[in-house]
Amino acid sequence: MANMQQPYLNDLSAVLSAPVQVWSALDGQADGLASERAVEGIYCGDCRVVSGLQVASTSHHLEHIATDERGGRRVTFQYVVRTPDLGVDPAVLLERVREVDGAGFQERYLLSTASLRDLTVELQLRLRPDSTPMQSIKSGVPGTAVVAELTDRGAIFSWRDQNTAATLTSQASMGLDGDGVLLNWSVSLPARGTAEVGFRLDLADAAAPFVGCAAPALVPPATDGSNPALDQLLQTSFADLNGLRMAHPSTPQEGFLAAGAPWYFTLFGRDSLISAHNLVPHDVTTAAATLRVLAQLQGTEHDVASAQQPGKILHEVRQEPLELALSHQGQAAHQMSLPPLYYGTVDATPLWIMLLSEADEAGMPPGEVRALLPNLRAALAWIRDHGDADGDGFLEYRDESGHGLANQGWKDSGDSIRFADGSLAAGSVALAEVQGYAHAAALGGARLLEKYDDDRAAAAEWRAWAADLADRFRQKFWATDELGAYPVLALDGALDADGNKPQVTGVASNMGHLLGTGILSDEEARTVVERLVHPTMASGYGIRTMSTTNGGYWPLSYHVGSVWTHDTAFIIGQMLREGFTDEARLLATQLLKAAAGFDFRLPELFGGMGADEVFPPQPYPASCRPQAWAATSSVVIARTLA
Repeated sequence: MANMQQPYLNDLSAVLSAPVQVWSALDGQADGLASERAVEGIYCGDCRVVSGLQVASTSHHLEHIATDERGGRRVTFQYVVRTPDLGVDPAVLLERVREVDGAGFQERYLLSTASLRDLTVELQLRLRPDSTPMQSIKSGVPGTAVVAELTDRGAIFSWRDQNTAATLTSQASMGLDGDGVLLNWSVSLPARGTAEVGFRLDLADAAAPFVGCAAPALVPPATDGSNPALDQLLQTSFADLNGLRMAHPSTPQEGFLAAGAPWYFTLFGRDSLISAHNLVPHDVTTAAATLRVLAQLQGTEHDVASAQQPGKILHEVRQEPLELALSHQGQAAHQMSLPPLYYGTVDATPLWIMLLSEADEAGMPPGEVRALLPNLRAALAWIRDHGDADGDGFLEYRDESGHGLANQGWKDSGDSIRFADGSLAAGSVALAEVQGYAHAAALGGARLLEKYDDDRAAAAEWRAWAADLADRFRQKFWATDELGAYPVLALDGALDADGNKPQVTGVASNMGHLLGTGILSDEEARTVVERLVHPTMASGYGIRTMSTTNGGYWPLSYHVGSVWTHDTAFIIGQMLREGFTDEARLLATQLLKAAAGFDFRLPELFGGMGADEVFPPQPYPASCRPQAWAATSSVVIARTLA
């Protein structure tokens, strides 16, 4: 049984270039088999292939002094090579330069000295091959060692099966030591000179569902240079985004954004769509590629195990089934078993339609939009025919398999949907923000059908459907508390004594996603904005997922009080759509302040404690960093503060 102790990530170094990522301590050393260091190592796709990566000197002591990490594919670790016989000043430096690309990674060791005489430094690297699925590491399960073989090409090994191959090459003397590979260099360092040695590990997985993107790198939007913090955030974010870009093997130039590292280094419907949305209109190519790859995998049949339905946009793609036992805030563990293609999401389908409409307005080539019209019609049909499972006029979800995601909106942890007193919703849940997405999707779909197919009848039908949804929403989703009116978090499918769906009365950030969808009146939009910037919701670093007044609020809860970068950024963008420029700028400034506390590499989420209480923001220790929708939030911040 897994010990359920998820590894922490906040104090680790990460470099990545899809599908390869490397995690280590901030001194560059990786030991994924050590207690409390389980995530460390080298990954290819959904599997760790190296659990140990440690450099040492058999002739001198190495002491780490600095790390230069600016996001993306490269990091440099700096060490002093202790030489007490040369005086008190550091006389020999070692730079360990780690670089990854889509085919593997390499390390270079650059030695330099101020000594007036020649020196010899003995360096040794120990690399430990591994074959541990990502899901095991996330659950805290120990790794699985693999024994390498020495050949005339170098050290070779495979991990998951015969479709995989790793090849370690170097000019070093190479040997085996138990379950590890040893590389030894005797480095001659001339007086006041330099020397360099290194190695490369090539990784190949012929069965991988996705490959690294071969298109030119994304570039950040231009700024006027007056805000150095913003410029640094953009540079770091785009370095990470280029490392997160993936593509289908058949279309390697068609880059979408993997959700995040380390746990979600693959295609996620909702995450990839919102990430692409954040880039529009700066970059439309990512939106177009994301739309196409998801259309290629759009549901065509009914399957309870995978939650697939005709027209539905998927939730995630994995190479192998995902088996996890998850719990939050003392809940009993929920045993989750997801097939490699899993469709358990209620919001990805309307978000796909929304992105198609946005991309069209931002200049996606008309021929590319027109080619997706059959997928658009199928997605609209899913909203009408399958999204509303019980016929009450709202989109809702329920895990029919018993082993899928219990909650299927973006707040998908089992404890995220709460009444004001902190108690949990129990039935088929109709989330507030999903109704907003559906409203925007219906209007956007209508516009596209009219523009490209001249289908005025279908356009009129969907506009009428949207108007009816807005009316129903206004009747069912609004409540009042001590601060006034607000849209509730959801409707619960567990009917009350009168046969009605009770309101899930938690005050949550979900209401912010209603802005800009057209489902709110001007007065209602103002009411939502005022609630969002109230101190019970706004922490000074962003918008909390749940109000501090909620009975379940906890600032380090995954979805019940933390601040999610993309959540605040999405709301900022929707505020701009509604014309709330001042409030959007306030929140963008707060999010930029948070970025400064994370070395301008915004994490997936962080603690909900107020800016008047802590700086830097309290890290959520298991938060992914980098995360695509957090990194693309930099574009929203830049657009808002321009």
